Amino acid sequence: MISMPGRSYSGPLPPLSADEKELSANLHGHVEHLATTIGPRNFLYPKKLAESADYIERKFREYGYEPIRTKFNVDKNLTGDYALDPDTGTPAYENISSEIRGTKFPNEIFVVGAHYDSVAAVRGCRAADDNASGVAGVLELARRFSGRSFDRTIRFVSFPNEEPPFFWSSSMGSYAYARGCMDRNEKIIGMFSLETIGYYSDKPGSQEYPKPMNYFYPDKGNFIAFVGNISSRSLVRKSVGLFREKVKFPSEGTALYSKIPGVAWSDHWAFWEMGYPALMVTDTAPFRYPYYHTSNDDADKLDYDSMARVVAGLDLVIQEILNSK
Repeated sequence: MISMPGRSYSGPLPPLSADEKELSANLHGHVEHLATTIGPRNFLYPKKLAESADYIERKFREYGYEPIRTKFNVDKNLTGDYALDPDTGTPAYENISSEIRGTKFPNEIFVVGAHYDSVAAVRGCRAADDNASGVAGVLELARRFSGRSFDRTIRFVSFPNEEPPFFWSSSMGSYAYARGCMDRNEKIIGMFSLETIGYYSDKPGSQEYPKPMNYFYPDKGNFIAFVGNISSRSLVRKSVGLFREKVKFPSEGTALYSKIPGVAWSDHWAFWEMGYPALMVTDTAPFRYPYYHTSNDDADKLDYDSMARVVAGLDLVIQEILNSK
């Protein structure tokens, strides 16, 4: 389904509000810390991966939460002897989560997540857009939501192991997390995976697509995309409709078969595997970002003002989902 409710915003962007300016600066700070201060963070750099987890936990605590770090083991055949857990002798990694319990329907849970690992196949990749930008978005949404109350439960989660060799396997952090939700019979009403949300361009030809999607969408990479599978089409349509209603920033949405390149390329895939509705919020990564999975994916490449507009918009969308009848 490519027909979405409402119309994508076009025209000059309004000036940033004081709130959005603060948000832009905060997003920049998170990305700088993860991508520049810490740098490459994956199973080849277990201490850096742990530093990233520590940073995320620390920020959650600063924002008034009591985060939970959940350790899980992965297939040792994927990693060799990297990051061995001294108790089990197998690689161990951690998901970090925080939540605000719903007041009316606490058992209905909405998840906002992003992976905090960097691609291992590219030496020196600092992974600013992929995916320090997504983690920054999760952290800032958690900060903004702190102290509020909602009808439904909201969870903020950061996952390791989205990148290869774990990609599309049970060793992904998001897979372990979603599987845990299913095992506990939790009712996940939706999930947003924030995946590379920091790069935008008004230049004609700056946006590419897998064929035949190029016939239906704009060639300027100045929008945020909501991407889901057919089973998640209701969530996609609702999210896009709300964003377009409330936010003056270009947006596109689609619900496609997951086999189409790009559609399942993040942590939302893990939730689909458990039968939960989920979508990816993205700048479309390799279809737009020229530094995707390169050693030049640095913090200075990103557009933090546009990121701020997107995250402020997601705040409004998620509030509506949490409190809708």
